[in-house]
Amino acid sequence: MKNKKIFNLTYILFVIFILIFSFSCQAFASDPKLITTLNGAFEKLESYLLKLATPAAAVAVGTGVFMKKFSFGDEEKIRTAKKLIRGSLFSYGFILCVDLVLSLIKTLLS
Repeated sequence: MKNKKIFNLTYILFVIFILIFSFSCQAFASDPKLITTLNGAFEKLESYLLKLATPAAAVAVGTGVFMKKFSFGDEEKIRTAKKLIRGSLFSYGFILCVDLVLSLIKTLLS
């Protein structure tokens, strides 16, 4: 019985919150200052991550190449080096694709 009361109270508060939030967002003609600040922060974070991803991928690929070069025939080290090279290239490609999709969404919304 007590759990049902808590569930009903939570449900009612959730509905009230959604109603208040939806009406308050329609009252503004432009984005609030906090949203503008958050958008700017996310754009800076995205640019820093892209600037950091390129050298990180280069270091990972270089490490994999050196591991493969200096493995001296050890199959396990060669396999590890190939996995490192492949994984770093796929990760860097994924980061670039995400940036491309985000910029496409941004241009479609504006």
